[in-house]
Amino acid sequence: MANHDVVIIGGGPGGYVAAIRAAQLGLNAAVIEKDRLGGVCLNWGCIPTKALLFGADLLGLFRRSEQFGIVHADLRADLSRAIDRSREVAERMVKGVEFLLRKNRVTVVPGTAVLKSRNEVAVEPMQQVLSAENVIIATGGVARSLPGVEIDGNAVITSREALELRRLPASIVIVGGGPIGVEFGYLYRMYGSEVTLIEMLDHLLPSEDEEVSALLERSFKQQGIRYLTRAGVQGIRPAKGKVRVGVNVDGRDSELEAEKVLMAVGVAANSDGLGLEALGVGRENGFIKVDGAMRTNVPGIYAIGDVTGKPMLAHVAFEQGVVAAERIAGLEPPEPEYETMPRCTYCQPQVASCGLTEAQARERGYDVRTGRFPFRANGKAAAAGADQGFVKVVMDADHGRLLGFHIIGPEATELIAEATLGLRAEGTADDVISTAHAHPTLSETIKEATLLAEGKGIHFFSEPARGEQR
Repeated sequence: MANHDVVIIGGGPGGYVAAIRAAQLGLNAAVIEKDRLGGVCLNWGCIPTKALLFGADLLGLFRRSEQFGIVHADLRADLSRAIDRSREVAERMVKGVEFLLRKNRVTVVPGTAVLKSRNEVAVEPMQQVLSAENVIIATGGVARSLPGVEIDGNAVITSREALELRRLPASIVIVGGGPIGVEFGYLYRMYGSEVTLIEMLDHLLPSEDEEVSALLERSFKQQGIRYLTRAGVQGIRPAKGKVRVGVNVDGRDSELEAEKVLMAVGVAANSDGLGLEALGVGRENGFIKVDGAMRTNVPGIYAIGDVTGKPMLAHVAFEQGVVAAERIAGLEPPEPEYETMPRCTYCQPQVASCGLTEAQARERGYDVRTGRFPFRANGKAAAAGADQGFVKVVMDADHGRLLGFHIIGPEATELIAEATLGLRAEGTADDVISTAHAHPTLSETIKEATLLAEGKGIHFFSEPARGEQR
């Protein structure tokens, strides 16, 4: 007889949430973690980076404080102290997870896990074997590199090493213009580094709505952040205490030189060495294949989080963890809706979105209508001196159904929650328009963008499309 109802391999965002939810449902749960509870997110990702980015935001505010009537002298930025604070914040959050697991009577087993059978998990170096009715694999992902590029942790680093880098590099090349790349690009520029971003696709943040990406690029240019798009890395080599990066842009070869290179080209599945091959657990490009209930093709084995290859976001892992735990407990929770999951990037201006871009909606055959409200027309944004950016709504003109929201500007990562709820509830433009939004708040921009999409804009004038009524 199994001594656990469920054993979770990995104590990151998906793993610890699955364990807590399982315990709430009366299951005997255990978590195996080889490093620190909280995983990459709490220890070396989401939380420490946001602590650092908050410091970068403060620097930006201080540099323009005179417009608010605040004059200062001898402004100095200490990256080392900022790193120390980020570690303190991460440590506090990890202790919080430890407390929650303890209070929910979840067994925590330190060590490295290997599946010996579908019901047995060996833990090394403890030479311990846990038996379980069900196993949830929540081992996350690992940073990818490019072919032929060695990450040495010194000259060529990942975000993991960057979060311990206490001496500011004079110059840095960041390979990858996705969320990790642009966040670190903004961070290092605010502290004073010369930054160059390299992105192989047409725009920075290539998964976002094209209008959002274009505005971010203009903002980065104003901030002194250099970027190269449609650029391929040809090679990286050391050169007299620096690093040289070969780049091909639109068929033209060139070379960049910097003190550091940060690789931010994505994440690979952390699924090797788990014993999956022997059990026949299905994988694709290393990612574990799961259905909507987080089940693999092997009965009793589930997988959640980055290791599944679904949107690699901590809150996606949260949702998957709950679904897996509730399925194991005999419930039938709804499957995660990946398309409506919010996506957030914490540079300045902030970027957040959910649902379809305008281009995606048109590709799917919708009769698309959009509304675009600028923050410069919003009273709260103007008062805060943070009026760069806009809110864009994408909707189905035939029925008024909300299809997507795209925000670039102040507190975009907070504003996206209302938009996400609207999409999740299959809301319409009328639902947003008929909801009073407090004034003055940034949230008014959500309603105003929707009003514009309906040709009813109040606080910003735009010509109605042909055939529309005001």
